[in-house]
Amino acid sequence: MPVHSLFSLSVSAALLLSALPLSAQSVGWKPAEQIKTYAISGNTGGALYQSIGERGPTAGVQAIAHTTFKLTWRRDYRPQPDGACILATARPNLTIIYTWPKAPANLPPAVAASWRTFISGVETHERVHGDHILDMVKKIEAFSIGLRAENDPKCQKVRAVLQQRLGELSNEQRQRGRDFDRDELSPGGRVHQLILALANGP
Repeated sequence: MPVHSLFSLSVSAALLLSALPLSAQSVGWKPAEQIKTYAISGNTGGALYQSIGERGPTAGVQAIAHTTFKLTWRRDYRPQPDGACILATARPNLTIIYTWPKAPANLPPAVAASWRTFISGVETHERVHGDHILDMVKKIEAFSIGLRAENDPKCQKVRAVLQQRLGELSNEQRQRGRDFDRDELSPGGRVHQLILALANGP
């Protein structure tokens, strides 16, 4: 499964584009969302952060949180009387899966306040990765609908071109995630500041 994380990330994922009207394109779908948590322990910010290091998900490297997704497609390939093939519709079924830590419920008030700030920032970070995934899927959808290959009665050429583009968009999404993580985790970055505030706080 493709993984994009904090601190990592992932993916399920010429011919002519025929001029299908927007009304013929796949519209109205929305991604599903799933939130997973892992329990951590401690009653100080430093102890909580240490527990994250011990129990956090592994996504290439040890992570605080990560975002993955499940993606399937319903595609309608239509051979044409002239021997061409058109991908008439492509409707995604996307679930974005977030994983982040869950602290004990009975934290001291000052620690609880520090934790709320930290986990809110982590969630904000991961949801940007979710937006990157959604953007990738929309780009795939836009490229797919109306894709046409000439001399393709078995719809093999159109599939090959689509797969090539899927790979390009997947790589683009991964790089976008890596760049975002680097900025956020670099000294002075937003997530770096969140980590310091938690670990050095009450």
